[in-house]
Amino acid sequence: MLYQPLITERLVIRMFEPADWEAVHAYTSDPDVMRWIPEGCISEEQAQAFVMEHQGEERRAYAVVRQADQQLIGHMFFHLWFAPETYEVGWVFNSAAQGKGYATEAALSLLHYGFEELKLHRIIATCQPENPASYRVMEKLGMRREGYFQQCIYRGDNIWWSEYFYAMLATEWQSLHHLAQL
Repeated sequence: MLYQPLITERLVIRMFEPADWEAVHAYTSDPDVMRWIPEGCISEEQAQAFVMEHQGEERRAYAVVRQADQQLIGHMFFHLWFAPETYEVGWVFNSAAQGKGYATEAALSLLHYGFEELKLHRIIATCQPENPASYRVMEKLGMRREGYFQQCIYRGDNIWWSEYFYAMLATEWQSLHHLAQL
């Protein structure tokens, strides 16, 4: 769990604040942004509830703010997964902020935090095979594709999504980090 903001070259990853709901709603109500999120688009009330839920002790998502203009441009999921010392990382960004490397930058910061500060054993990420932008981020981070689960997420109306499963172990992080310092 993240208690203090993480600051990268261009971003601040921090806990949500009550006023953030409007910026969250701006992108979570966009069908193009939310087409890969199982819950789909959310209402103003749901955006307010999402922000409130992720301010408490059980928070699983964090606001991503662009330093240059202090705009909230998306959020990162970062939370305990089903096994000890294992977290899941994920991202949702405003369409205007996509394709600029923000997801990679924010995720790299969370991987660093997870492996270096929390001493995690493993960090995982998932996406649909039809979402190459997301799995390219995972691959840029050095994560490995471990699995392809066919029709494993029920979307309703007899629609099933498949899912790619990526992961990185602490030992892989350390190898990559060591190589970067050479």
